[in-house]
Amino acid sequence: MAGEEVDWTVVVLTCQHKDSVSAFQKELEVRRARGFLGRNPILLTVEDPKVQVGSGGATLNALLVAAEHLSARAGHTVVTSDVLQDAWILILHMGRDFSFDDCSRAFTCLPLEDPSAPVEALTCNLDNLLATLTQQVCRGSPPGVWVCSTDMLLTVPSVPKIDWHGFQGARVIAVPGSVSYASRHGVYLADDQGFVQDILYQSPEDQIQQCVGPDGKVPLVCGIVFFSSSEAAEQLLATHVIPPLNACTYLGLDSGAPAIQLSLFFDILLSMARGVSEEAFVNGLSPRTGSGDTQNAVALRSARSVLWKALHTMPLTMVYIPDGSYDYMTTSASDHIRHLTASVASAHGGSFCKVAHSHVEEPQLLEEGCSVTNSLLEGPVAVGPGSAIQHCCLQGPLQIRSGCLLTGLDMASSEALRGHHLKDVVIQGHAVRLKGITCKVFTLSGRRDKWESLAEKNGTFLNARWAALFLRTGIRRQDLWSRDVPDNCQRLMNAHLFPVLHASEPLGLGDLLWLLGAPGPGQLHRWQAAWRMSWEELRGCLDQEAELASRTAIFFRQGQNRARNALMEGSGRSLLPLLRSAVLEGYQEAMLDTLDEVASSARDPGVAARALACIADLLACMAKGEGGLRSGPAANPAWDPAFQHLERGSISEGVRALAMERKNWLHRPVLLVRAARHYEGAEQILIRQAVMSSCQFVRLQPAELPPLGCWVTVECPARIDLSGGWSDTPPITYEHGGAVVDVAVLVDGQRPIGAQARRLAEPELRLMSASGSLEGELVVDLVCRELEDLRDYCQPHAPGALLKAAFICTDIVDLSSQKPLREQLTERFGGGFELHTWSCLPHGSGLGTSSILAGAVLAALYQASGRSTSVQSLVHAVLHLEQVLTTGGGWQDQVGGLFPGLKVGRSKAQLPLKVEVEQISIPEGFMKILNEHLLLLYTGKTRLARNLLQDVLRNWYARMPTIVQNTDALVDNAEECARALQQGDLSLLGKCLNCYWLQKKTMAPGCEPLAVRRMMDMLEPLVYGQSLTGAGGGGFLCILTQEPRQQELLQKILAKTEGLGNVSIHMVEVDTAGIQMHFQGDKDGIVQPAEGLPLSLPTAC
Repeated sequence: MAGEEVDWTVVVLTCQHKDSVSAFQKELEVRRARGFLGRNPILLTVEDPKVQVGSGGATLNALLVAAEHLSARAGHTVVTSDVLQDAWILILHMGRDFSFDDCSRAFTCLPLEDPSAPVEALTCNLDNLLATLTQQVCRGSPPGVWVCSTDMLLTVPSVPKIDWHGFQGARVIAVPGSVSYASRHGVYLADDQGFVQDILYQSPEDQIQQCVGPDGKVPLVCGIVFFSSSEAAEQLLATHVIPPLNACTYLGLDSGAPAIQLSLFFDILLSMARGVSEEAFVNGLSPRTGSGDTQNAVALRSARSVLWKALHTMPLTMVYIPDGSYDYMTTSASDHIRHLTASVASAHGGSFCKVAHSHVEEPQLLEEGCSVTNSLLEGPVAVGPGSAIQHCCLQGPLQIRSGCLLTGLDMASSEALRGHHLKDVVIQGHAVRLKGITCKVFTLSGRRDKWESLAEKNGTFLNARWAALFLRTGIRRQDLWSRDVPDNCQRLMNAHLFPVLHASEPLGLGDLLWLLGAPGPGQLHRWQAAWRMSWEELRGCLDQEAELASRTAIFFRQGQNRARNALMEGSGRSLLPLLRSAVLEGYQEAMLDTLDEVASSARDPGVAARALACIADLLACMAKGEGGLRSGPAANPAWDPAFQHLERGSISEGVRALAMERKNWLHRPVLLVRAARHYEGAEQILIRQAVMSSCQFVRLQPAELPPLGCWVTVECPARIDLSGGWSDTPPITYEHGGAVVDVAVLVDGQRPIGAQARRLAEPELRLMSASGSLEGELVVDLVCRELEDLRDYCQPHAPGALLKAAFICTDIVDLSSQKPLREQLTERFGGGFELHTWSCLPHGSGLGTSSILAGAVLAALYQASGRSTSVQSLVHAVLHLEQVLTTGGGWQDQVGGLFPGLKVGRSKAQLPLKVEVEQISIPEGFMKILNEHLLLLYTGKTRLARNLLQDVLRNWYARMPTIVQNTDALVDNAEECARALQQGDLSLLGKCLNCYWLQKKTMAPGCEPLAVRRMMDMLEPLVYGQSLTGAGGGGFLCILTQEPRQQELLQKILAKTEGLGNVSIHMVEVDTAGIQMHFQGDKDGIVQPAEGLPLSLPTAC
């Protein structure tokens, strides 16, 4: 059985050139920061002690360096093998230079994208191998040393079943291959128990036949080896002090020992094979290595003798992965292009992308079978099948036909490309360092060319014999090879083809591409006058650090373009992984500039709001987990000028002012987090303006002004949301579209929410709000005589804030007016108003209290001030009020409580935001059935929906894939729920309710308290479905019982259960009337509130 993923203790990357160590070390550190390398491994980039030390020598040297670092960390002053006992060490060999990627096969980029990755990044072959090893092959292994080559593409679709119980010795991993393929590679010969008998290399097919297994395949050597810490790794490490093996390590070379070349497979591992004799092994009689009398051969025989004595008693076993595949990265351009254009498999969730991490303006010009990776293609750039473009910035019009590989080309190269027929060619741009100066050098070859083929035999250039080049261009053989290079050594590899510098003129790609056709005027002479180098010479001058930096710059340049497009087009693509990557690699300033540009130029406030939300995310990423919580106040006076611009609708000026102020908040994590909060505050202003578009759907009609003292009383039911909630919340509702199924209900036979208003002779506002919860009653009693008394209307926790905001939203009071409050009220209404509100439901009940109460207040104030409106208009008016109040919120609560019965509310993904409501027609008699099966259970837990709302909006703006997919599912489930009601199907309705609760938990993790989970588990056998109402976190639990009238049974069960606290069960009844209004007062004009009119409903409700 597969165990846990490996948490690496040390990761070692070996490389040939010392000049590349710092560049590759940085690459490892970036991957650790992304979270791709476990918790906190030691990262080491180790140069080979000497060029061509061999995979065995590189392994021994890397193991020594790893042991040194572990020993030092453990406090030892000398190397000790004890540190290996509890360590998981991974050694990755980069191997030799690669003709088609300046940063080796390990850092060859693959056309893969993983939308679920927490950090967006290019996927190199190294990353794919790391994921395959960590998550699959090495899973569950004991402490030890894993060694892996990076010169192959490895695919392991599923976690292999490897038995590690009691494992000792060494183990090799094999994947299936054909006999013909194995004849060009290595293959294991193993017995029935998996013990390796021999390792064959490029052997005749008749000899390979003995390795064929029951599946008709042979076990290929795929470059992965494991040495157990307790024996094999310890014994191998011990050989580093024994001559001549000491010459394989930097210590031996520093001591003057002559270097030797050692193979991991045909020297170290072969010594452990059971079918190889000591004489055959020591004397070099294996097919991989020959024997000889030279000094090196003598040293190699001595080294093998040491290895035999140290390792031969160790068991070497093979694990065969039947669904694995292996493809060596050859020096063939055709093979490499095939690797880049085929459907490459990924071990970490990525999938093949024709366009991977690239910005392509006209993707319809890319034919099937091509790939574009880490590039920008502007304008019409057509790419034919079987062609690959990597790390390029190109400007169309361009026609790249089939069989081409283009890498490392910049915009300046585009003009040179236009004049040529590009088919079956490889064109590469290289960062080259010559005597401290970095310059760009271009190389050109044919897809079918072989770099090592002799020119005088079957050698080619641009897919044709050399004679064709000489005839077409006038180039002479002596232009390419000096006279001291004999004919039998003249190859494409050492041909001086590629211009590097010219004495008087700058060089470009055009100075090479003329070789594709006949020379133009002066081109041959200019080429001959330039200092030219061969690929053999160039590869020793490659500036890999500059090349990696260039690739990173292109990645973020195309990333900025893709981010810009995603925001402007309203794409569902999550930008948070890209923002995290920008911070890790130092591109946060460039990304901030891009987001500022989008926010300031957007005509749509929704686009600008999302861009500001992305800036908030980026600032939080820059804080790197420090600085406190994201949620917090956003009212520092320093940001006021920017906020005022936004409030006035001057988005461009507001964004610029935000950017200017932001510069003062970038220096410490705590300031970054506070700045992020203020960007979220700015985003809320723009959401508010977007939602304000719904005001155009508020229709008012003039009505008779009620007499002084006449009470306008409005009463409303509560609502239970049955499915779809969160899809009604701005900005989700106008960016995605929403659908919610609600039912208006009486709670214990009462309408629990209401408001009443009347005109007063005195020009003042008297406000009384009574909130009668199940734990007690809270009363607010205020009198407002000055405009200043109303200015805290946008602070939700200020006393009477909702009531104050209602006076502003109904235009009874104008805060911007120069006239005092008393004068405004007297001129327009002949006096003031008295407004009372009540609710018998607890705060945070989840039954839509605040929004329904807002609807009741607005209805009462409109009528009391001489205007009337429809329920449809009230829904939109409440949206407006809640944005003014700054509590946000959607439309489902007021739809549920103001409209009667069962209904589905819908909004389209567009602005202006318009809510449309459809009453659900149900079968006759189903209303009674529903009343008998529907109950509310008060959990005794409360939680502010606003706390959940901030997290949901943050995740929505980040377009987290789980949130986007869940929002789709919410809307789908709402439509299914509506069908269940139309069919009168209680069981299906229960399934929708259960599904809805799972969706709520996905939307807002943490909305299910442990006590509630216990309660739901206890009730599960008795119900069709259950869900906390509203946003969750507490309040009421809606349950749909399997049997009718189950209140008493549930009450008994709950009473016997300890630890549930203040839990109570309440009867609900579908309300068929919705919002109700009536007038009260006496005919003599001296009006008192009607006797018995409640300021709060009885606690029993």
